[in-house]
Amino acid sequence: MEDIRQYMVPGKRAHLIGIGGVSMSPLAEVLHRAGIAVHGSDMRESEAVEHLRSLGIAVCIGHYGKNIDGCDYIIRTAAVHDSNPEIVAAHEQGIPVFERAQAWGAIMQHYQNAVCIAGTHGKTTTTSMMTHITMAAALDPTIMVGGTLPLLGSGYRVGHGSTIVLESCEYCNSFLSFFPTVAVILNVEADHLDFFKDLADVEHSFRRFAELVPEWGSVIVNADDEGAMTSVAGIAHPVVTFSLNSGKADFRAGDLQYRNGRPEFDILRRGEKYCHVALRVPGTHNVLNALAAAAAADALGIDGEAVSRGLGSFTGAGRRFEHKGNYNGAEVYDDYAHHPGELHALLTTAKTLGYRRILCAFQPHTYSRTKSLFREFVEELKIPDVTILMEIFAARETDTLGISSKDLADAIPGAVYCRTLDEVTDTLRGIAREGDLILTVGAGDIYLAGEKLLVK
Repeated sequence: MEDIRQYMVPGKRAHLIGIGGVSMSPLAEVLHRAGIAVHGSDMRESEAVEHLRSLGIAVCIGHYGKNIDGCDYIIRTAAVHDSNPEIVAAHEQGIPVFERAQAWGAIMQHYQNAVCIAGTHGKTTTTSMMTHITMAAALDPTIMVGGTLPLLGSGYRVGHGSTIVLESCEYCNSFLSFFPTVAVILNVEADHLDFFKDLADVEHSFRRFAELVPEWGSVIVNADDEGAMTSVAGIAHPVVTFSLNSGKADFRAGDLQYRNGRPEFDILRRGEKYCHVALRVPGTHNVLNALAAAAAADALGIDGEAVSRGLGSFTGAGRRFEHKGNYNGAEVYDDYAHHPGELHALLTTAKTLGYRRILCAFQPHTYSRTKSLFREFVEELKIPDVTILMEIFAARETDTLGISSKDLADAIPGAVYCRTLDEVTDTLRGIAREGDLILTVGAGDIYLAGEKLLVK
């Protein structure tokens, strides 16, 4: 197998498939700034595609073999399969094909500190918190977040310092191409079962991720999460833990209180006060995310004052309990949650915020996830006062399992099934009342239903 590093040099020509994606578009810009001739393709026009074109990066809409003409190598996402016409053409022409994660892995080797934040859920929020902390500490970091962060105005930043912070995904073992000096594991649950065999297989992947850290680096793990602790049990590398429940953890929350639903607490580092934090995002799960970010910051030698300022300035990432507006006296929020654990964190937090009713419009993401975690989804979707189920967002899959959102709706008392975005919007428009909290939830295009609701 060829080493991608020999291609990551000025003058080489790279073609990126899916170039408009949340981690591909920043990769394209980073490579472009490094003097590599970049072009790519995507299935649709988007703001990201427009931005890349404004930089002089050519983007074709649609995937065709001719798109790769003149390139030296291909970079693709895990969602682009070998049957893609551009991959077929590359193989026919002997052009090497690399994964997106391999490219980011090659990039991060140029940094003294590489903070890789992984977990079944919470990655984007914790990476965003770490971004705020490293910016407050004036480290001039390079950032890769899987969502839009208001502080950056995008999902990435190209800095000139010695630190890179990346959201790190386990799907298709992508994060095993990385070179972390600080590896954070937030939680490990059964997910992406279209790739992993079972939970044990997921845990094995996270173990391999932790073992990538050099002896002088740091492995940071949630002591409250059984899957995370199983993943690192017995590894040779010392493990730094964070917890809400264990008095033995290295990083804990002291004197935890909630003010208007938002947590305020001391961060205790091995029993001593590291800093005081007043979060501007609600939920106990965000206390754990903040503890994880603080532990990673400590591993970089960042002082508590910068951690306090950084966490205190964080107001949330795009599509993470993002306020969209007000309709008919109801507040409309959007959230990316697409796994039962994420739904639980979101919906139980929503219940504490004092709204009259919780109206949740949920769009499941992939047939395989919906089928394998059906019962868990049903239990979490019983929490809202009204649950609206939109048809499953297929993403990379086709329906070979015979599963539908209607199956979920039939198992949840009072749930409403909608085939289309317009049906979701019309349903919300008909039932929303003053004092309600409307949540559009999922990793697909369900957010558009809320945005249509708010169009005057």
